[in-house]
Amino acid sequence: MMFLLLILPLLGAVAAWMIRSEQQRPLLLPLLAVPHFGLSLVFALQADNRISNNWIDLDPLGAIVLLTVSLLFLFCAFYAVGYLRRDRPDRSNRVLVPALLLCLSAMTLVCFSRHLGLLWVSVAATTLTMAPLIYFNRNARSIEATWKYLMIGSVGIALALLGVYFLAYATLVAGVDATLHLDELLAIAPALDKGWLKAAFIFLLTGFGAKLGLAPLHTWKPDAYGEAPGLVGALLAGGLTSCGFLALLRVYQVMLAAGGDDGFYRQPLLVMGLFSMALAAAFLVRQADFKRLLAYSSVEHVGILALALGIGKGALIGMLLHLMGNGLLKGVLFLSSGNLHRAFASKSTLGMRGALRLLPWSGGLFLAGFLAVSAFPPSLIFQSEFIIAVNAFRQEHWLVGGLFLALLAIIFLGMAPTVLGMVLGTPPASLPDSGFRDRYQNVLPPACLLLAVLLLGSWMPGPLFDLLRQGAALLGGGP
Repeated sequence: MMFLLLILPLLGAVAAWMIRSEQQRPLLLPLLAVPHFGLSLVFALQADNRISNNWIDLDPLGAIVLLTVSLLFLFCAFYAVGYLRRDRPDRSNRVLVPALLLCLSAMTLVCFSRHLGLLWVSVAATTLTMAPLIYFNRNARSIEATWKYLMIGSVGIALALLGVYFLAYATLVAGVDATLHLDELLAIAPALDKGWLKAAFIFLLTGFGAKLGLAPLHTWKPDAYGEAPGLVGALLAGGLTSCGFLALLRVYQVMLAAGGDDGFYRQPLLVMGLFSMALAAAFLVRQADFKRLLAYSSVEHVGILALALGIGKGALIGMLLHLMGNGLLKGVLFLSSGNLHRAFASKSTLGMRGALRLLPWSGGLFLAGFLAVSAFPPSLIFQSEFIIAVNAFRQEHWLVGGLFLALLAIIFLGMAPTVLGMVLGTPPASLPDSGFRDRYQNVLPPACLLLAVLLLGSWMPGPLFDLLRQGAALLGGGP
C-alpha cells in the first residue's frame, strides 16, 4: 500500500503530460494531493521504531517529514489551480504540472527510503524535478537562477555521493558485510571504522548542507527563491528543505549509533547553525527584495534546525516541531507574497507600501506569517524556539544559547521595518492597477496553512506528539 504514495503522483505526471487542455490540467494537482495526504496520515499513524529489512518503509522521522510535505503540497495544489488558470493563462503549464507531481513523488521517496543509496537517488531526483519549476517565468534572471541552483545542487549531491561511498567503505574496513541499509548500518555501527565514518560525515554534511542551504553553502537560495513563482518557492523552502534535513538526520543516526567522539559530529552543526543565523541577520537588515528576504529567512531557519541537532537531547523535540512549523509557514509566506508580487508588479520593498489596503487578506496573511515565523505565540515556532533555547542553557551551552537568542532578536529587528513598511500605509498614487484582487482561490490555501500552525501551537494531538517523541528518541533525544 505504501507504493501508492509513490505511484499516484507518477501516474498523475503522465496523465498531466497527455492532457492537452491548459485549463483542465491543473485540476489534477488537488485531485491527487487529497488522497496523497489522506494516505500519508494513515501511514504516519502506523509508523514505529521497528527494525525493518525493507528498502522502503516509514519510521517516525520519515512520517513527520511526510506529513509536513504532503500537507504543504495539498494547499499549494489548490492554490496552483487559481494561479495557473486565472492569473497566468498566458503561460503554458504542461511542464509545470507534471514537474510538481514528479517532485511530490521524489519527496515522498525521501521519506520512505531505508537504504542510503536509495535515499541519495531520491534527494538527487528532488533536485532535478525542481529545476524546470524555477525556470517557469522563462526570462534571463530565472535561467540564471536555475543554472546556479543546478550547479551548486549538483556539487552538493556529488559530495554526498562520496560520503555514501566512504560510509560503505567503513563497513569493508571493519570486516563486516558491506551494506548501506539503514537498519543494518545502525546494528553494526559500533564496529565500523571511526576514521572513515568521520570522513563520510564531513562529505555528507557538506553535500546535504548544500541541499539545505546552510551557510556558506546557501548562495543558490536568494536567486532561486527570488525568481521562482511563490508556489514553487513554498515547496523549495518548506518541502525540499525538510527532505534535505531528513537525509542529514539519517546520517546523524548512523554516527550516533557508532558512538565515540560525538563532539566531532555536534560541533560542526553548532558552528554552521550559528553562522547561518548570523549571515541571515546581516542580509535581512534593509533587504530591498521581499522574495530574497524570505530566502535569507529560510537560511536562518535551517540554521536553527542544525543548531538544535547539535545541541541534542531535549532540544530534539523542539527541532522536530521547528521542522514542521517552518515547512508550513513558508507556504503561508511564499503564497501570500506571490499575491503581493502580482498586485504590485514588483519584488522591491522600496516602493511597496499599503498592502493591507490594496490586498487586505494577502497583506494580513503576510504580516501574520511574519509574526508567526518570528515566534510570536501561539505559533508552533514559539514552542520550538523556546524548547531549543531552554535546552541549550540546561546543557550548559551558555555561549550557544546566548548567541541564539541575540541573533533571533537581531533578525526580528532587521525584518520588522521592511515587513511593516510593506503592509502598512497607503499604496503609492502612481501604482498602476494590475487587476489582481484577493480571491478565495489565492487566499484560502495560505490561510489554512496559517491556521494549522496556530492550532498546533495551541494544541498538539496525542498521536502526533507521540510521533515527535519517538522521532526524537531515534536521535538520542531525552532529558
